Amino acid sequence: MNSKLTSSQQKTICSQLGRFKLRLLYKASIHGFNGTGFHQQCDYHSPTVSVGFNASGYVFGGYTKQPFSQTGQYSHDDQAFLFTFNGEKLLKYPVSNPVNAVRMIGNCGPYFGEDLVLAYGGEAQVHSAPGSYYNFNAAEMHGKNLQLTECEVYEVETISEFEKPWRTVVWENEKRAEMMESIRLYCPPSNCVTQLRVLLIGPVGAGKSSFFNSINSIFKGYVSNQAIAGCSTHSLTKQFRTYSIKDGKGGNPLPIILCDTMGLEESTGAGLDIDDITSILKGHLPDSYQFNPTAPLLSNASGYQTSPGLSDKIHCVAYVVDAGMVSIMPAKLEQKLEAIRRKVNLMGIPQLVLLTKVDEACSFVSQDIRNIYKSSYIQEIMQEVGVRVGVPMSCVVPVKNYSKEFELDQNCDILLLTAIIQMFRSTECYFDDLSDRLSSKVKTK
Repeated sequence: MNSKLTSSQQKTICSQLGRFKLRLLYKASIHGFNGTGFHQQCDYHSPTVSVGFNASGYVFGGYTKQPFSQTGQYSHDDQAFLFTFNGEKLLKYPVSNPVNAVRMIGNCGPYFGEDLVLAYGGEAQVHSAPGSYYNFNAAEMHGKNLQLTECEVYEVETISEFEKPWRTVVWENEKRAEMMESIRLYCPPSNCVTQLRVLLIGPVGAGKSSFFNSINSIFKGYVSNQAIAGCSTHSLTKQFRTYSIKDGKGGNPLPIILCDTMGLEESTGAGLDIDDITSILKGHLPDSYQFNPTAPLLSNASGYQTSPGLSDKIHCVAYVVDAGMVSIMPAKLEQKLEAIRRKVNLMGIPQLVLLTKVDEACSFVSQDIRNIYKSSYIQEIMQEVGVRVGVPMSCVVPVKNYSKEFELDQNCDILLLTAIIQMFRSTECYFDDLSDRLSSKVKTK
């Protein structure tokens, strides 16, 4: 059976439930718009997601953890909810009377209280009477079009975990110390560059500033918050900032500079201006440049660097993406990332993805960050974000930034330090290519 519910819609629903996937049990166009076909395919399966489709383009339905049956009785379910899609967004209507959340009727399809019934009375129709046990607006839910074109029921299945990690990580303090020392001693491949410049790009709230704070914390020896970070619907970063990390209090600068930008926003004229990206990549943008979302930087602006050297340019781009937002990334935001990626590709600059908030996206990882590469859910997210951003999975690095902790954690540090080392490695080919091009120019002369 082919699912009418799209992969994106399935993931959006599952984002409300946790670490799960959907398996199609019942499809009315195959099994019939009647109670017999529905109950033959769905009875005793749980939890389930029931979905109706109408000719007006509405996609709506309900979730219950109670298995369907034909007892004629109501079932208690305090986790039940109804939903509808508004574009790519899910509108959710929790049950208001859990005692009568679901009713088990033999001659109907999925029956939620007395409020919403799919395949009502054995017909391709919807019964809709909001207010008894679920509160929703009928026009918002289904546009008041009660004729079904399709009805599907899915079983909610737990995503299994791997017994062995699919990436090898040594979770020991000696490894942490070794990684810190390798970062201290790293020398960029070009004699013209003493510090690699890595540009952090990502949606608002993804954790760009928090990533710098976290790396800075490791080398300071305690959790610090130098860069402004927090939760907001609009970017907290208003300037182009270049952050050099020092090796402890009064220590030498490490061979990396993290460049922070305004967050990407979905709407036009908000967040980072795409045209500013080229200026940043080429090294024209001065530190502390005040972003203007409605207009890009002009060459006559104060502080504009007209002749930047190799040390002023960006040597690596890291897209910072919230793991919990990958499957529900707005189309306009994805288009902005695609436009940026094209600009970066044209300049031959290496790219990777920092996948943040992995512990919030997966409860298995939340229990122990060392489960990161045993989680099949995180693996799926990494595969998906690689496709969406356009990088191989080997260039996707999951991290957990420090946000609420007072003390450093060895395992979080190892993931964060791995990200820095991958940045170093990704630039090797970039500098080799520059060297080859310079050699070719010398030979032609």
